[in-house]
Amino acid sequence: MRITELLTKNTIHLHLKSSQKAEVIEELVQVLDVAGKLNDRAEYKQAIFHREEQSTTGIGEGIAIPHAKTAAVKAPAIVFGRSVSGIEYESLDGMPAHLFFMIAAPEGANDTHLQALSKLSTILLKEEVRKQLLEAQTEEEALAIINEHDVQEEEEAAVSVAENEPFVVAVTACPTGIAHTYMSADSLKAKAEEMGIAIKVETNGSGGAKNVLTSEEIERATAVIVAADTQVQMARFNGKHVIEVPVAEGIRKPQELIERALKQEAPIFKDSSNKDDHGHKESASRGIGATIYKHLMSGVSNMLPFVIGGGILIALGFLFGYNAHDPNDPSYNIIAEALNTIGGGNAFALMVPVLAGFIAMSIADRPGFAPGMVGGMMAATSGAGFLGGLVAGFLGGYIVVGIRKLLAGLPSSLEGIKTILLFPLLGIAITGFIMHFVVNTPLSALNTWISNWLSSLGTANAVLLGVILGLMMAIDMGGPINKAAYLFGTGLIASGVYEPMAAIMAGGMVPPLGIALATFLFKNKFSKQEREAGPVNIVMGLSFITEGAIPFAAADPLRVIPSVAVGAAVAGGLSMMFNIGLQAPHGGIFVFPLVSGSWLLYLLAVIIGAIVSAILLGLLKKPVK
Repeated sequence: MRITELLTKNTIHLHLKSSQKAEVIEELVQVLDVAGKLNDRAEYKQAIFHREEQSTTGIGEGIAIPHAKTAAVKAPAIVFGRSVSGIEYESLDGMPAHLFFMIAAPEGANDTHLQALSKLSTILLKEEVRKQLLEAQTEEEALAIINEHDVQEEEEAAVSVAENEPFVVAVTACPTGIAHTYMSADSLKAKAEEMGIAIKVETNGSGGAKNVLTSEEIERATAVIVAADTQVQMARFNGKHVIEVPVAEGIRKPQELIERALKQEAPIFKDSSNKDDHGHKESASRGIGATIYKHLMSGVSNMLPFVIGGGILIALGFLFGYNAHDPNDPSYNIIAEALNTIGGGNAFALMVPVLAGFIAMSIADRPGFAPGMVGGMMAATSGAGFLGGLVAGFLGGYIVVGIRKLLAGLPSSLEGIKTILLFPLLGIAITGFIMHFVVNTPLSALNTWISNWLSSLGTANAVLLGVILGLMMAIDMGGPINKAAYLFGTGLIASGVYEPMAAIMAGGMVPPLGIALATFLFKNKFSKQEREAGPVNIVMGLSFITEGAIPFAAADPLRVIPSVAVGAAVAGGLSMMFNIGLQAPHGGIFVFPLVSGSWLLYLLAVIIGAIVSAILLGLLKKPVK
């Protein structure tokens, strides 16, 4: 498939008006939507911002390739936008971006589509292409430039290298597997050719692994470069010098990585699992804190669908009456009982086991999943709850890692039974015994104490807690502090305490809403582009997407961050004072009718917080000349 079948005249915008990252994303999404390429504009935009949270798609050299693969896309497409003056896009080289290629891939995109999308990244590596696109006068001219360089690529054959010649192998992968994967691979290959070094690069993209490294090539290699933001099969590199870096470094630092590989400046990867086990040892270069955070987020991201779906279903049941799910209550309704059974009895029941299972799987891959799940189930049923699930996940994962090392010396004839027998048997047993005799009782008591303490807070202390949670949501808007507050709230939902989650959502909604309100009330304090972004922030704020405030905070952090933080703290404190509870940890204004307590008071808390932020912005920001 040619790229120009996906990039057409009506998906080219040569005169972008935006001046900031969030604005240009909105402008490009608008082009896709008008072209009829999207099923759900809001969902697609949310997927784009979610990808940006993982790592910026501003790859440097004046290029940004925001992309997402989601069911919100009706048909695969590419939109090309150009800004001659440049837009600050948090690019890897710190320079403004001029050329924007937004890639939209549907959930079920076939391999042909994905190959066409990935070829675009290869073309953009060429300096002459970028120069020509910057100078193109019409949409037809831009299409002709792309079409001229759109050549068919073939699967690489096995590399043949003389015994005494250096040889490097590499693997590239990004979470979406559309753009960065292939740009990193092409950057490494281009630099290796320039240096006269033989290299073979395997790409783990959305269309599957391409140019897969053979065991002979890995054995022959001087060292291995793994430029990836997602997990790749690592067991095959056992005994080799392995350099593990983010996928972006393959794009930005290919020469440095190749030189490190040639000098073997990397630890030797050690894995005691069998070839089908895909065991993964953490990179020596990754800090302890980053390692723990990675495993924790793996569990949380897989748990959230159960929390969100289950919470909303339970809340919907309350519309029939608070006790309508109880057959012995006069307000009993069979639909309310079903909603409570599905959401509370099943979805919520799986929250903690899923959390623990995926934390353990992140640590020890598939062999860790069963011990983590069982440990998590034991924590859930014993009352140890969310805290017990966290312990079970890390416990199950690292126990399996230890079992691997202990069984490394077994005869090769027993290798086949490790995964199917020894790992699950010993992992579940050891994790279960520790959870049963050591962990569950004290953590159950601690969990009960925390729940009782939060439930018994006086008004003043409850308001103070809400103020703190609101502040945390607004200080870094999607960063570690924000996520810590959100994780605290979701954990308490699992323990049956719902008020902190309501304060957290209120605090997270205020920053974009306060900024949007300020752009209307104090027009002279904002540029034309910022005022145009105001309506966008209304939508993002109402949808509980705090990140909508980031471009404004980045442009003027000393005034914007304190302003939105104070407003968010006010909203969080008022939410706790009004005794609002929320079982659904997402949804924004769309779940307000499902809160326990007065949803009108909850709305008032958010509105007051937004007004406070807007007034502070108006007082602190200087007029725009």
